[in-house]
Amino acid sequence: MLTIFLRTLILYSVVVLTMRLMGKRQIGQLEPYELVIAVMIAELAAVPMEDKGIPLINGFIPILTLLFLQVLISYIALKSLRFNAFMDGVPSIIIRNGHIDEKELERNRINLVELLGQLRAKGYPNIADVEIAILETSGEISIIPKSQKRSVTPEDLNLPTEYEGLPIPLIIDGLIQEKNLALTKLDSNWLNMELKNRGISSAKNVFFASLDTQGNLFIQEKEKRKRQKR
Repeated sequence: MLTIFLRTLILYSVVVLTMRLMGKRQIGQLEPYELVIAVMIAELAAVPMEDKGIPLINGFIPILTLLFLQVLISYIALKSLRFNAFMDGVPSIIIRNGHIDEKELERNRINLVELLGQLRAKGYPNIADVEIAILETSGEISIIPKSQKRSVTPEDLNLPTEYEGLPIPLIIDGLIQEKNLALTKLDSNWLNMELKNRGISSAKNVFFASLDTQGNLFIQEKEKRKRQKR
């Protein structure tokens, strides 16, 4: 039993490390060759995991070989547009000037019901509102609406805006993020003082806290702490 547990743990770690080295992609964003490699890696890991008679090295070598192959293909695809187009394919325009291209739908094996479903998911239930729709190599559909149907922006109204940026997390589940705090050029003394001013004795009682680019501090206490106050 212990042997199976250790073999499973080791193989799991190898597969996770391998997938991590392959890059940050969700399953739905994998290119065809990447999906094939991911499925093969999973199958190769399952064989020595189930059969104790198979040495672990017999699973490691094929997995590492597939990892090397994926990295090599990705590198070549970065350097060669032709190779990249061969491996990943090219985007297809399936709606052009508000008109559905039936030949492109047929070539990509997408029916009209599936197209309408994806358009609705993107917030465009009416095809008449779509200027261009592009089927990306990942299978996602990118939509460019007609100019009259685009959302109004502050630029359209000539309104001045301020830089927003991303809020910086300072506390996550009771732990102060020292590196992030240093980025703000503040210290833990300042943070603890802010917490005390809001009636919070310790960062351990904070579920999440962040500081935006305007200097506004957001704090959410842990649920247990809130119930104790009540």
